[in-house]
Amino acid sequence: MLTNAPRGTKDILPDSVGDWTYVEEKIRDICARYGYKEIRTPVFEHTELFQRGIGEGTDVVDKEMYTFLDKGGRSITLRPENTAAAVRAYLQNKLYADNALTKLFYIGSMFRHDRPQAGRMREFHQFGVEALGEESPAVDAEVILLAVNFLKSLGLSDLKLSLNSVGCPKCRPMYRKALQDFFRDKLGELCKDCNDRFERNPLRILDCKADADKEFMKDAPKVTDCLCDECKAHFDEVQRYLKDVGVEFELDPRLVRGLDYYTKTAFEIKYAPLGAQSAVAGGGRYDGLIEEIGGNPTPAVGFAVGLERVLLALEKQGLLPEHASPTEVFVVALGEEARLPAFQLLEKLRDAGLKAAMDYAGRSMKAQMKQANKSAARFAIIMGEDEIKESVVMLKDMEKSEQQKVSIDDIVNKLITEVKGSWKHCKE
Repeated sequence: MLTNAPRGTKDILPDSVGDWTYVEEKIRDICARYGYKEIRTPVFEHTELFQRGIGEGTDVVDKEMYTFLDKGGRSITLRPENTAAAVRAYLQNKLYADNALTKLFYIGSMFRHDRPQAGRMREFHQFGVEALGEESPAVDAEVILLAVNFLKSLGLSDLKLSLNSVGCPKCRPMYRKALQDFFRDKLGELCKDCNDRFERNPLRILDCKADADKEFMKDAPKVTDCLCDECKAHFDEVQRYLKDVGVEFELDPRLVRGLDYYTKTAFEIKYAPLGAQSAVAGGGRYDGLIEEIGGNPTPAVGFAVGLERVLLALEKQGLLPEHASPTEVFVVALGEEARLPAFQLLEKLRDAGLKAAMDYAGRSMKAQMKQANKSAARFAIIMGEDEIKESVVMLKDMEKSEQQKVSIDDIVNKLITEVKGSWKHCKE
């Protein structure tokens, strides 16, 4: 039906937009404190960017991407994640020329063709950061801290930070072989997807939801047993930085994340009350991605947060704030003679910075006052033929049910004073 949004998409209605802007304001505040600048990339990119960046054999590339041919016959994909796009923009626009370390953040829609469920639609929204150009484990720790502190700034508790290292091209072949040796005689018990992954990318078997609860999975080799000295030292340093600032975490040797570009540090933050969709943030280091896309070897680390899941978590904990009424003053015009002066006053109120509204249909006073109440306006201005002749208006305090006559020349300044006073009272 044309009156229904496509499956897996959702309108964000006026009653909910305030929740989104509240979270976005928190994002911009914490990113400013950590020195990250906003970037906005196109909603679609060349398909090869994600094939090379995310990796063949991943569920995202093999099953979930929205890919189509444009009118020029080029393969285009709606972005399923934003790291590859941010890296492409970093290279194309030579952002690396400004500083050794480039810090970026983004907020935007992503698209994956998956089964819609609570907290994950086919169009979903992510906040993420990317720190490009520095290999120090201190940057890994900073990125993790930014994610943790963002969630804490919203008042969230019951968060669990999991940490792992997925190695690097030097030590991962050893782990790849260990996994293949372990799973070779178990292929008959693994799902079809994992059988396909066995040769292409056995690490993906550890990330499989279908096989995750099978008894033998808990005995699979740990990547941390195969780390080279460099990766082990890096991972130890990341843990040391986090411990020194009092961040609690647990080591999870099966945490490999869902994208191929990760190297060394991988992390995930879960909010347990969300159940099966408890992961609200995840990321890690991806030192090989920039070279894979066509740049020079460049270290990088980042994360993404699922905003729908964050909003669900905030709702569960009762942490979403009440939002101020969009109307502070409602102008009530009685009769045809009052409509034009009321409209002129409406614009003066708005020019003075007040949130003002009026009825345009010429309804009765009772109907207009009902509308003023529904708009949650603190004040109503009543203008009729008699008030216009006297160059006054009737000002009604909707909260106190008190009203007084005020000169039309003084009403704007009086309301500015009254509204500011009510703001001060609310804050106190």
